Amino acid sequence: MAHKTYPRSIQLGDLFEVIADAIPNEPALITNDVKFTFAELDERITRLANHLLSIGIKRGEHVGVHAQNTHEWVEAFYACAKISAVAINVNYRYVAAELRYLYDNADCVAVIAEPEYLSAINDVRDALPNLRNVIVIGAEYEAALAAASPDRDFPGRTADDVYVLYTGGTTGMPKGVMWRHEDVILGAMNSARANRPIDRIEQLGEEAAASAFRARLMSIGPMMHGGGQWIMGNAITAGGCFVLYTKKRFDAHDVWQLVADGVVTSVSTIGDAMARPLAEHLVAEPRPTYDLSMLFAIGNGGAPLSTGVREQIREALPNVAILDSFGASETGAAGARADDGSAMSSPKFAMSDDTTVLAEDGRQCGVGEVGKLARSGNIPLGYFKDPVKTAETFRTFDGKRWVIPGDFAQIEDDGQITLLGRGSVCINSGGEKIYPEEVEAALKQHPAVFDAVVIGTPNERWGEQVTALVQLRQGTSPSMEEIVTFSRTLVADYKSPKAVFFVPVVERTPVGKADYQWAKAEALRLLGN
Repeated sequence: MAHKTYPRSIQLGDLFEVIADAIPNEPALITNDVKFTFAELDERITRLANHLLSIGIKRGEHVGVHAQNTHEWVEAFYACAKISAVAINVNYRYVAAELRYLYDNADCVAVIAEPEYLSAINDVRDALPNLRNVIVIGAEYEAALAAASPDRDFPGRTADDVYVLYTGGTTGMPKGVMWRHEDVILGAMNSARANRPIDRIEQLGEEAAASAFRARLMSIGPMMHGGGQWIMGNAITAGGCFVLYTKKRFDAHDVWQLVADGVVTSVSTIGDAMARPLAEHLVAEPRPTYDLSMLFAIGNGGAPLSTGVREQIREALPNVAILDSFGASETGAAGARADDGSAMSSPKFAMSDDTTVLAEDGRQCGVGEVGKLARSGNIPLGYFKDPVKTAETFRTFDGKRWVIPGDFAQIEDDGQITLLGRGSVCINSGGEKIYPEEVEAALKQHPAVFDAVVIGTPNERWGEQVTALVQLRQGTSPSMEEIVTFSRTLVADYKSPKAVFFVPVVERTPVGKADYQWAKAEALRLLGN
């Protein structure tokens, strides 16, 4: 096969190619179903990129990926990058109204989809005149690759090519966060290299060829979420292997088996929703045995780990580090925390050099002063087709541009930053601001509590009251009073729940985050409002 040479830049397509050329026979992708070397995966990605060109996909156009975790997701991501198109993450759980909005808002001209989602796509396609092509994963997809050229002849890529990540947040319709390729690589996909500078993209290939150690980073969460894409990006940027859990159903045994089979060095979870069943599986009797000798770290982000889950992980994997990270679609990888065995009622992180806490007027907050988390440097361009939201979130003070996504925080005496919670779900009770995440963390330390979510509900006296929805462990039956009393040992009285409802399941989003919209509606129903 012929590979044309041309000037390269810090761009995702160029990045993958320089790594593939440097270590072609090293493993690049391992799933529950397939294993590809860099050379094998690069050829598949190249063929898909050429197929996209053949059906008229142009530079800057958007291609939806409507699928659960599959190796085709990875291929679509980098194939779009190779031709300077944009892969758009589609939430496979969306219903018709949400899909219609997303496909339209994202200006998708094509979609790569699993067969089970064709019906949902067809239901909204009449309202999407710009959606020209649907590529179905399976026989059709493989035939397209077989017929396409394996030659890499994709000139014109630049560091200014755009990457778009749709994020749902806690309220409203999803918004597309726009990044330059160079910024998302440096700001979100460089942590596995300890955020060392990248002076030229060829440097990554040289590092990969010279390295005797290859990290194997595993994602359990969905590729439609930034966390999954960024773990993949970190693995590739560091010249390592990306391990992706691709079974349709979450099963702790299958996860650990893939960790063992893939010789994984770090596995990433999203809060208790994933970490708890994984930890409980390892400490169950009789204890299962897996070869986890290469596992160095359990990474967590997106939602906090409760103290109980941390203790179970420490018990099961005493020689494995627990690494908490903080980031958002708008901030990239903003901070990290190595678990030290202490309880963590509120998440506290060592932040990157370009991250701080700002007051409303743009000045840096002093120690203990509550402000909003802000990051400068390699940050997004803004929100796709939303100048109003862009102006609200991306602000310039004294000539320096910041992203301020809305997380309340404060700087501690040791220079670390404590995250207090999102302003959109902050509870105002009698003038006191209460951050649900802090109360949730306290509740989940009770031995009978499996999961919990906290929201504000109307109260005539205080405006809002703290209301908790709690999922109990099987075989337990604490009273509401017991839960409330326990919470008061960890948080101030005004923060403790004024109402507790026991629910069969605490609903979470597909990526494991608290579903505050569901929680609000359910709490109001239970309160009779």
